Amino acid sequence: MGGKYRITGNKYPKMRRPRRRGRLVVLSVASVVVLGMGGWGTLQLIDVFTGGGRKASAAGDGTDCGVRTKASHSPSAKPLPEPRTITVNVLNATTRGGLAKKTADELKKRGFKIGDVGNATKQYDKKVKGTGLLLGPATALDTTLPVLGTQLPGAERRTEAARKGAALDLLIGDGFKELAAQQDADRALTMLARPEPEPTTKKGC
Repeated sequence: MGGKYRITGNKYPKMRRPRRRGRLVVLSVASVVVLGMGGWGTLQLIDVFTGGGRKASAAGDGTDCGVRTKASHSPSAKPLPEPRTITVNVLNATTRGGLAKKTADELKKRGFKIGDVGNATKQYDKKVKGTGLLLGPATALDTTLPVLGTQLPGAERRTEAARKGAALDLLIGDGFKELAAQQDADRALTMLARPEPEPTTKKGC
């Protein structure tokens, strides 16, 4: 060989291939970029399906959904009257005999005052198809009628503007079987006097 290399003796110069460091660096950088883009795309898909963005915003601002409002009771406009202050006329509007007296006796045991007991007037006789009908003056709509209604839950409630006095009428209808069990009626009275608190809600949701 001539030129740059000259052979002398029995030793030959070692020929080394050019190093490819530049190509390896480029391949390494490209691999990192590809892996980074794939990871970012995966995170974006996870956020879409799990709502990660909403959770992050809720945790970052001051109105997170974890703050609950206190339960509050709905105050009644006025205290409900006790059964001993309510006078009830028990009237039978069916063709079955003895219902008025039996029902009146049971109401008396439960603390109600009993007025008239007998058959319904012609206006309502044999015309009450449901369990019963509770009649009272306009002022009884949110006071005495709900209290009497706890004894006969399925009864219709109705007020009469021209009605005089505070007494109520309980007209027994064709669908009547018996008054509510006293235990159930007492529970209904308790819930009526002390309504349950409203469900708690979350702020900012």
